[in-house]
Amino acid sequence: MGDQIQVITAPLVNVRITSNLNSFMSEKRYDRGLTIGDLKGRLELVTGASSGTMVLEAFDENDKLVCSLSDDAALLGSFNVEENYRIHVTDNSKKMGEFEDLSKVEKFELSEEEYSKRNESVRSFLMKNKLGKYNEEEQQKLEEQRKALEREEEEKAKAISVGSRCEVKALGEPTRRGEVMYVGKVHFKPGLWVGIKYDEPLGKNDGSIGGKRYFDAPMKYGGFTRPAFCEVGDFPVLNYEDDEM
Repeated sequence: MGDQIQVITAPLVNVRITSNLNSFMSEKRYDRGLTIGDLKGRLELVTGASSGTMVLEAFDENDKLVCSLSDDAALLGSFNVEENYRIHVTDNSKKMGEFEDLSKVEKFELSEEEYSKRNESVRSFLMKNKLGKYNEEEQQKLEEQRKALEREEEEKAKAISVGSRCEVKALGEPTRRGEVMYVGKVHFKPGLWVGIKYDEPLGKNDGSIGGKRYFDAPMKYGGFTRPAFCEVGDFPVLNYEDDEM
């Protein structure tokens, strides 16, 4: 008998959720062991669509249709839905913006002065106990820590130059090596990021995310990481074939 190939995937998957009923996108983490029927039930809370009438479609990071999640009894893990893919929910039984229109909702309004006078309010409790934003010393410490982390990240990024060989060690992920292709800010998350073309298909993209290209790499050879996880130096290409012998 020939050797059997096992495909091992993480039990949880991060996906982006969009819908024809609203204009916002959310990020969720779901167990691949969920049935599509159970997933629809959870997506009711996210999108406002009805599980009985919703249609689910999965798109990759380049917004290319991958598959339709049409079998309610099938497991999410049985479909080709990978990290950061987008699941679009369509429910034609409802109208676009139906759950975003607040014009018909009766509003309870309280003036700033009246709210400040309330002794049982959250604000009153925080002010009385000097918690959160009402603790000036704590807020100053947090701001100093934030600025220190930003300076540390900026200094680390300055030492990483495009074209350098690097090794990436991120928590919960395998050690990867590659070439630095980009250093700077990105449109999808705050802070500084390092774009890397890996030696092996251990990445998540081809150097582009959400239609914006930062560098060129074969699909699954590109990825982004924080400067803190990236070390530059004389890192030769790992021979993975020799490691498996």
